[in-house]
Amino acid sequence: MSQSTILVIEDERTLGELLVYNLKKEGYEVQHATDGQDGLRRAQTWLPDLVILDLMLPVIEGLEVCRQLKAGSRTRNIPILILTARSEEVDEVVGFQMGADDYVTKPFKIKALLQRVRVLLRRKSPPENPNDSLSSHGIDIDRNQHRVHVDEQEVHLTPTEFRLLWTLVRQPGRAFSRTNLMESAMGDDTYVLERTVDVHVKSLRQKLGRHGTRIETVRGVGYRFHDGPPPDGPAR
Repeated sequence: MSQSTILVIEDERTLGELLVYNLKKEGYEVQHATDGQDGLRRAQTWLPDLVILDLMLPVIEGLEVCRQLKAGSRTRNIPILILTARSEEVDEVVGFQMGADDYVTKPFKIKALLQRVRVLLRRKSPPENPNDSLSSHGIDIDRNQHRVHVDEQEVHLTPTEFRLLWTLVRQPGRAFSRTNLMESAMGDDTYVLERTVDVHVKSLRQKLGRHGTRIETVRGVGYRFHDGPPPDGPAR
């Protein structure tokens, strides 16, 4: 079985070398870029299995690198793990809106980071039932093509957002705890804070536009999906 390939885009030399060393020790093939422009070029030509991306980068900042990778037809499905000193929720939301798949703030423990890397790489495997599709009042989900259309317009979701939406729409009306959603959408072998689910849901609601209110908060529990037209009228 071929090695998984990982591109580290990190301008802090010591941290970059630490990441490269530990990733190679785990058996991954690794490249390291120290600015956004070089990182973007390497990602577009090498097409790694995963990108670890710092936000505060010279030449091209990390969020713009993320946006361009997710906009490219050849790079949009590459998982992106954002690595940054920023920790405000607004920064997490912006990162997820740009298409990031996970978010780690500095300082971090290397073992925790490696676990997130393993989970993201496992998520790249195709679903067990590739022909599944779901529709609900203007929201159409195709798990074979990994596409979502809202009112007949395609909406680009991150893999985590896609799994969250699939999980909720598949069982409308069911109240999912945050733990349920973490296990269904992120894997039961990854460690994430419940707040991370809230950030993903917030980003997902925004991308669904007027349908975002159909993901209802269940106080003291988590979230559920309302199987009906959005409150402002029937979906087209």
